[in-house]
Amino acid sequence: MNDSGIWPSLPLEAWRPTIDTLQRWTQIVGKIRLSLTPWQNHAWHAALYVTSDGLTTSPIAWDDRTFEIAFDFLRHEVGVRCSDGTGRRLELRPRTVADFRRELFARLAELGIRPKIFDRPNELLDDAPFSSDELHREYDADAVHRFFLALAEADGILKDFRSRFSGKSSPVHFFWGSFDLTVTRFSGRRAPAHPGGFPHLPDRITREAYSHEEMSCGFWPGNDATPFPAFYAYAYPSLPAFASAPIAPPAASFRPEAGEFILPYDAVRTAADPRNAVLDFCQSAYEAAAGSLGWERDELDAEFPPSGPR
Repeated sequence: MNDSGIWPSLPLEAWRPTIDTLQRWTQIVGKIRLSLTPWQNHAWHAALYVTSDGLTTSPIAWDDRTFEIAFDFLRHEVGVRCSDGTGRRLELRPRTVADFRRELFARLAELGIRPKIFDRPNELLDDAPFSSDELHREYDADAVHRFFLALAEADGILKDFRSRFSGKSSPVHFFWGSFDLTVTRFSGRRAPAHPGGFPHLPDRITREAYSHEEMSCGFWPGNDATPFPAFYAYAYPSLPAFASAPIAPPAASFRPEAGEFILPYDAVRTAADPRNAVLDFCQSAYEAAAGSLGWERDELDAEFPPSGPR
């Protein structure tokens, strides 16, 4: 059994109110990046990235400088850093979504940065405006720290998995809409139009995101449909052969209602080798997706590790 602190216990029910608040805070920050960054395919320009202490937007252009907004889940603060050496900070603590939004935009205004965002969350059933959301206000610092430790481990493993593919692949990035860390591989071929239907997300965005055949692996803390943290893997389009494929390790299973394979986080954190458990899961899911869709793996798979001097 792995008892390392880098794979801490993370029961969903213990910090669900914090997730509900933190997801909206990340959406506010993510929408700032979204509003000021040129469009990239599959909305890759909107995502956040894992850092050594949290999540970041990466640099965003504003007039003749750049700025970056970063969540620090070790010191529990948000930092705004500018390329001219200026910056501001605000504390992460129990506070409403409306209060977080007001202070963040006030700090940005002090730096001469005045972005405009769509003031409602995406992909959530409750789309109350951020500026008037006084309901979501929880922040459990210890739970957020534990989530970050798991997120950092997942980030490194998914980057390892990404390196084993030479076709088109996304970065490993954190989507604030679905509140998950993910990486996606593509065959290069067009996919059937996605039906859409995600709450408070235009179908045209979903259809562009799923415009080409893909398989994705990722990690998220859980939701109503999956009430525990888990790694997941899915393919689009998803064929019956994918759902019936054998997937490693034995703790993984296919969930028809979600259309994806699930590997519970607790099965990973208690495994003798958590890293290889996740890599085996991602690799076997990829093989199932590529096999069911007839991908040209000779053209897409990368030699790993590369031979010769490094």
